[in-house]
Amino acid sequence: MLRKSIVIAALCLLPSLAHAQAARGPWELELGGSGANGPNFNGFAAAVDGSIGYYLSDAFELSLRQNGQYSDTGGVGWAASTRIAADFHLPLGDQGQFVPFVGANIGYAYGHPFHDTFEAAPEAGLKYYANATTFVYVSVEYQFFFDQHSTTPGVFRNGEFLYGLGIGFRF
Repeated sequence: MLRKSIVIAALCLLPSLAHAQAARGPWELELGGSGANGPNFNGFAAAVDGSIGYYLSDAFELSLRQNGQYSDTGGVGWAASTRIAADFHLPLGDQGQFVPFVGANIGYAYGHPFHDTFEAAPEAGLKYYANATTFVYVSVEYQFFFDQHSTTPGVFRNGEFLYGLGIGFRF
């Protein structure tokens, strides 16, 4: 009788096991990039983004981010920023495929002819998990630059938007 009860209980669990996803690891790697050129291929611009993050809980992540940009349209220049970010994730639905996030970052922006300065930014975005460990993301942030010559209103007025699109992996 006990053996039959165990077999029946195991058979009842099979449907839930079929829908179970692999556990997501605490680490996250994100990669993104973009490029552009004019109709005559006489100018080029490109950007790359990367991030490594660690989840302190299911909802809270700390990450280190790096981005770089190069352009020779209207003059040669490059810019980059290195930032530390904290994000709060809000999974939607039973499966948690759509995961919006909000947070902030702080770091240093540098380049040529860009003036090197500290920056801070609020940020938000959305991750879509194709499976338990792979996702695509979109994000937006507004970087405020703390130039030594800026007044408080100038810090907010002279910022820039950063948009992101890429792929990520949890492990």
